[in-house]
Amino acid sequence: MPSARIWAHLEVEMTPQDIEAIFTRSDGRFAFARWGRPIAPVVFGVDDATLAVVKGAVEATCQLVRQPIVETDPELGSNLMMFFFRDWAELGGVPGLDQLVPDMGPLVERLQAVGANQYRLFRFDAAGAIKACFVFLRMDEQLSALPAETLALGQVVQSLLLWSDVAFRDVSPLAKHEGNTVLRPDVADLLRAAYDPVLPAAAQDTSHALRLFARMGGTS
Repeated sequence: MPSARIWAHLEVEMTPQDIEAIFTRSDGRFAFARWGRPIAPVVFGVDDATLAVVKGAVEATCQLVRQPIVETDPELGSNLMMFFFRDWAELGGVPGLDQLVPDMGPLVERLQAVGANQYRLFRFDAAGAIKACFVFLRMDEQLSALPAETLALGQVVQSLLLWSDVAFRDVSPLAKHEGNTVLRPDVADLLRAAYDPVLPAAAQDTSHALRLFARMGGTS
């Protein structure tokens, strides 16, 4: 995916309150985290054409925030794992997955019970930064109807930060611009601010929303 399609210069801005909300979880806790190490991605369950689209989305978004991509993570091998499948039960046949994701069996049962079509699980280092992300996508009718570029970009964006569990539930991080699916410019600005090396890789205080806003060039 060409990096030029990552965002468009549209007139959209976030307020400090918007930023605080997008990192405030449904239980009321503010929780922010970005990756604290280079990303080593791997994708399972797709054909070569879709694989190229997903890799393009990873490369473009990481380029946007200047996040390094590597072939191998020294601790985990791959640390951004994306699984595409038709039924949650298929995950039981993935070798070693239960070692990477504790209580995988009960988790699958819960996801099946609620009819979920996607789930993201993060792991963190001692400083609270993201060290791994597991993305599970059950390709039901809804997800299968999405263009590969839209699905890939949306999932990668949601894997770059620990967003609220209700972020983007009602409003997508993506937009349409001249017929192309692009990252919303306000979300792109927030991502770049979140990866500013001056800021901490993790935060649990709402004041971090003000720091992010300032890095985005906010003045209000």
